[in-house]
Amino acid sequence: FEPLPTPQVQQTAASRFLQVELELNAHLRRLAFSQPVRHVYNPLEYAWEPHRCYVEKFCRAGQSVLFLGMNPGPFGMAQTGVPFGEVRSVVDWLKITGEVGHPHDEHPKRRITGLACTQKEVSGSRFWGFFRKLCGEPDHFFKHCFVHNLCPLIFISASGKNLTPPELPADEREALLALCDIALCQAVEALGVTMVIGVGRVAEQRARRALSAAGVKVQVEGIMHPSPRNPLANKGWEEVAKAKLSELGVLSLLSN
Repeated sequence: FEPLPTPQVQQTAASRFLQVELELNAHLRRLAFSQPVRHVYNPLEYAWEPHRCYVEKFCRAGQSVLFLGMNPGPFGMAQTGVPFGEVRSVVDWLKITGEVGHPHDEHPKRRITGLACTQKEVSGSRFWGFFRKLCGEPDHFFKHCFVHNLCPLIFISASGKNLTPPELPADEREALLALCDIALCQAVEALGVTMVIGVGRVAEQRARRALSAAGVKVQVEGIMHPSPRNPLANKGWEEVAKAKLSELGVLSLLSN
């Protein structure tokens, strides 16, 4: 038996991007994490359906800007498979659909209820709410921009606390982020974007280092993270983000 030769079909930006993510998933499965990590969720596995819906719907040729978050929030992408994926924004504005399953080892305080999740993720609500206000329709935003997370995994302690990658043991964090760095470089090349905007300093610094080390010619910038844990973001994240995007020349692409 010989497998049929693969036809040379022209791949779309979305199919190339999904391929990068599937390869990253395969590498991430081999990693092990120790204390304080007790549970590891990968929404690119159990929430693959809505994630694929998001990518196939909105990842397209000609986008020049990639907004890059760090990793999923427990009530955002962990539930919906969409970066900054606060449920109402994902369902009502982005019109994403799909079945969401369960991680194989769920923490009782961190249940996955998918698109039925009623808990609000403030970061995601601020992020997508801002672009909804600015662009009106998702198509206006996605004509020029796409949104992605550097790392697809969410880490939970024994008590149910959400742990960010900087809180992991150093060697485990580096093994994880080295794989995510490679995937980021592949994703940037698959998309053909010319600017990566890190949402929050950690994502910005990691992207700058990874892309520069790999010789990927792309401009790396950053905007403030909309997290409610950031006092400056609570004072008026939209104004800060708007000023920065205006300075970068991105605002003029997005304004109606």
